[in-house]
Amino acid sequence: MYADRIRRPALMEKLMSAEQAAKLFADGMTVGMSGFTRAGDAKALPAALVERARHEPLRLTLITGASLGNDSDGLMAEAGVVARRLPFQSDAALRRKINSGEVMFIDQHLSETAEQLRSGDLKAIDVAVIEAVAITADGGIVPSMSVGNSANFVLQAKTVIVEINLAAPLALEGLHDIYLPAPRPRRGAIPLINAWQRIGSTAIQVDPARIAAIVITDSPDSPSNALPGDAETDAIAGHVIAFLAGEVDAGRMGPELLPLQAGIGTIANAVLHGLLDSPFRNMTMYSEVLQDSAIELLDSGQLAMASASSITLSAKMHRHFIDNLERYRQRIVLRPQEISNHPEVVRRLGIIALNTALEFDIYGNVNSTHVGGSHMMNGIGGSGDFARNGQLSLFVSKSVAKGGAISSVVPMVCHVDHTEHDVDVLVTEWGLADLRGLAPRERAPLIIERCAHPDYRPQLRAYYAEALRGGGHTPHVLEQALSWHARYKTDGTMLRPAA
Repeated sequence: MYADRIRRPALMEKLMSAEQAAKLFADGMTVGMSGFTRAGDAKALPAALVERARHEPLRLTLITGASLGNDSDGLMAEAGVVARRLPFQSDAALRRKINSGEVMFIDQHLSETAEQLRSGDLKAIDVAVIEAVAITADGGIVPSMSVGNSANFVLQAKTVIVEINLAAPLALEGLHDIYLPAPRPRRGAIPLINAWQRIGSTAIQVDPARIAAIVITDSPDSPSNALPGDAETDAIAGHVIAFLAGEVDAGRMGPELLPLQAGIGTIANAVLHGLLDSPFRNMTMYSEVLQDSAIELLDSGQLAMASASSITLSAKMHRHFIDNLERYRQRIVLRPQEISNHPEVVRRLGIIALNTALEFDIYGNVNSTHVGGSHMMNGIGGSGDFARNGQLSLFVSKSVAKGGAISSVVPMVCHVDHTEHDVDVLVTEWGLADLRGLAPRERAPLIIERCAHPDYRPQLRAYYAEALRGGGHTPHVLEQALSWHARYKTDGTMLRPAA
């Protein structure tokens, strides 16, 4: 019945329901699930595990590529299935459990999880649950819309469960390039010297005897939750494009630019969308996620090819992508995330990294994960992999949030994810601050005048002037440095009352 999807006849006897497969899990296990930013995630097993947890204790350490779709993270968290979670999430219900201390969340650079599993720094995977398009005649697992950490999970897991998703077309086969680095310390170089190169296989190799269950599903990925752009994101895009044009004019790169990376979310997607009106041609992407804007750029011809670990699209763009898959076959490569985000490759290719900040301070330190210094939002994701190792590291943000009650430019960030040493350019709708080659005392006035909202500039100028009186390489008034965040907690705004 599923001969085109399960091409090794002996594996037909492994077909079972998700409820039956859920019995293969035991309390306390470490589980690796496919899924990277709502794409290529297991659809049936999370629901089956939630149902099982209604009747008996089942607490798991859950490791994925990034966030899951279909509310799976939240449903499993609410049911008590998730005891420990890494390396990234974006679900509101799970976030509440993390911030209440009920779920232990380990926030990791996305390139690190596979390495820590390989070296034994993390507990070995007991069960791997992988969504697939098909299983080949030799047992190879063909992933669907993401690769993430799936290949590493399969390599290490004692038990492998494959979810064959009939909603994922067979035409996806061939998009993937599965390559895993050798063990350390005598590892050779990753033989990747351009973004479009293929260095691995199109399926995840596994001994068929380790496939314990095959579950059939027919459910599309959750659509992207990125919002449409607006006047502020259009302005941010304009500043970024003007900056890149200046880099071309200065001879630091050609009109095809260097390979682009863009983080997930509304602002990064909108900035890439803005490249449709730019003069750049024959661009390439070497990123972790392809969003709607990447497909638009491929369609326009301005983007020659794109390499990533996941494709996460709106419902409309997903339909367009699937309907025209043959057009993209030779222009898209999906890789394991430890390759898409690998510091060695990112530095070799000279990536232009574009990521989103929750807030940044007057010296260029960036907070991309914590609200109010203590409450996790989503996680650092892959931004650090690219920011530290790329040729250019840009962070973008709207200058204010909550209707102007919160300034995204503050005297001191309340949590540091990216230090000033890893940040080259900061951008808001008001302007762009190029921090390269500038000392802290030169950075602060530039960031205040170029990036801060006009309502907050007087406060920032006053803070910096007082800080200068105290001296120092990076002047601060420690008694006031986090007072803006404290004021917001008590008064509901960071703005100081008028004198």
